[in-house]
This record gives sequence, structure tokens and C-alpha cells, in this order.
Amino acid sequence: MSTAARFQVEYTRYLDPDGNATQPLPAFANETALLVELYRAMTLTRSFDNKAVALQRTGKLGTFASSLGQEAIGVGVAAAMQHDDALFPSYRDHAAQLLRGVTMTESLLYWGGDERGSNFAAARHDFPNCVPIGTQVCHAAGAAYAFKLQKTQRAAVTVVGDGGTSKGDFYEAMNMAGIWRAPLVIVVNNNRWAISMPCERQTAAGTLAQKAIAAGIEGQQVDGNDVIAVHDAMRRALDKARRGEGPTLIEALSYRLGDHTTADDATRYRDPETVAQQWASEPIARLRKYLVQVGVWDKTQEEALSRTCREQVESAVEAYLAVAPPTVSAMFEHLYATLPRALDEQLDTALRFANGESAEDDHA
Repeated sequence: MSTAARFQVEYTRYLDPDGNATQPLPAFANETALLVELYRAMTLTRSFDNKAVALQRTGKLGTFASSLGQEAIGVGVAAAMQHDDALFPSYRDHAAQLLRGVTMTESLLYWGGDERGSNFAAARHDFPNCVPIGTQVCHAAGAAYAFKLQKTQRAAVTVVGDGGTSKGDFYEAMNMAGIWRAPLVIVVNNNRWAISMPCERQTAAGTLAQKAIAAGIEGQQVDGNDVIAVHDAMRRALDKARRGEGPTLIEALSYRLGDHTTADDATRYRDPETVAQQWASEPIARLRKYLVQVGVWDKTQEEALSRTCREQVESAVEAYLAVAPPTVSAMFEHLYATLPRALDEQLDTALRFANGESAEDDHA
């Protein structure tokens, strides 16, 4: 008997939970100004996140999916992308979206149930949030193949949760992207929980990164709470994609510190002591400790950043609350060039009800 093939999955971490370097940092990390910008972006995301949860609790926002503890993934991913790349996000990726140019007001509109929030003014290359689990990987694979056929230097990037890697969409898209050698980067946010389902109960695989092997593409694992590791992996994967060397899957290990969404109560299925222990590894404090160690961050800067974030978030909330509600006809718009007869009749009925008419008026 001989060995037909052999594979391995590399794991990368540069900063430990105490902010200490575990190995020489990549060249870009010597630009402390860049690391400060990554830190600012993560901090703003958390400030926005906290406010969004508060708005939901007071009835001013719909169900919201927090990114608490996972900010390094979105920020590390988005900061490595080119402007004309395309992001295919899940519903927990506002850290990446905000850095890509989606405004906080647009995000709040979306979570408030207003689809106008998905009509991004600046991030025109990016797709809106994908709520069906894993289907965005198919969309991203198709776009990546289109970029290849167009002979552009663009890449498609998609983020999917650990639960999404158990879906057929994920495998099918990855398989085709491997065949096409498409310029695609799939980022798996392994926050260890698919709602109430722990990762070890949804797969027997030792890593989620190794699922890439069956598609003939590279799979690697990074510490998803280390923004330097995430950013480094993304830079390398995107450079590889642009050289025509095919897709990459990056499994970013993190932990969902909050509930799955504001409609969830994670205390029903998680050990609070385990969650408390995970706070020691969260990404923002980790990078802050490093920046303080190298002398580029201090208490005064931290206080100023907190004020700035608070002011930016409050300004976005004011703008969101000032937006007039969508009209009744909005749910019918942008569906068809010409509404089918059945929907046209429904629109007419909806408009009459909105104007105070009742069904009895039809028989008056």
C-alpha cells in the first residue's frame, strides 16, 4: 500500500491574547499607522454594534446580528481588498461593510426593515447581506468566474459562518471555483456556534479549513481574534487570486461573545464561564495592548477615539430615525419591469387600504 496524497493545514497567529508577538510580524505590520487604523475600525464597529443592540431593545430597530468579539475578521478582510473587488457578506459582516464604505445609517435602515439600506451609495461593487445560509458563496463563485472571463484584476470575497460550511451551497460553490481557478477568497468565520449548535456537533472534521482539500484548493487557518493574522492571510490570498492561481479558503477562529441575534438567548445553551473566559482573547483589547507596548497608543488617544466613535454613531442614528418610512408601494417596486396582473391587483388593494379604504368599499 502506498500514499496517494498527503495534506496539511497551516495555522497562523502573530499576537497572543496579551498582545505579545509570537513570531516576527509581516512587513505591513511595521506600519504602525495602518495598525492604528485597523484598531480604530474595530472600535467603531463595536460602538455601532452596541448602539444597534440598544436600538433593538427599545423598539427602534428590528432583529440585529451582533459581531461582538469578531471585529478582527471583518476589518482584517475588508482592509486587504481593492475598491473594485466585490464583497458577498453574511448578515454578521458590518465590520467589513463599514470599512468598505457602507454607512452606519444604511446599515441601520437595513436592520430596521427598510431595503433602501441595501442600496449602498459608495460600496457599489458589494452585494447586500445574505440571510439564507451559505448561498452567498455561490454568488461569489459566479462573480469570481465572471471576473476571470473579463480578464480583470478583481477578486470576489465572501464570508460565511461555521454553520454555512455544512450546506450543499458551500461545497458546490467551492468545487466549481476550484475547477475554474476563480479569483475567490472564502472566509469562514468560525465563531464556534451555528445559533445553538456547537461546531463539534455539526462536523467531524478537525478543521473547517480542510474542507477545501476536496475541492482542490488551499485551506488555511488563522487566529480570527488577531487582526494582523487575518489581514496577512487575506493579502496573500488576494495576491494569489489576482495572479490567476485560484481560490483560497481561510478559516478564522473566533468566538461569538454575544447572542446569535437579538432574538436569541445564548444563556440557554452556553456555559457562562466559558464565555467569560473567551473575553480574554477578544481582538480589540489584544491589538490595543500591542499598540501600547510599541508606544503608539495611550489613554488620551483612547478617550478621544471613544468620543469620536460615540459622536459618529449618534449622528448616524439621528439620520436613520429622520428617514421617512418607505411607502406602501415600496414592497412592489424593483421586482419586475411590469408587474404581473396578480401583483398589480395586490398593489392596488394595498394602496387603497393605506388611504383608509376597506374591502367593503368594493361593494358600496
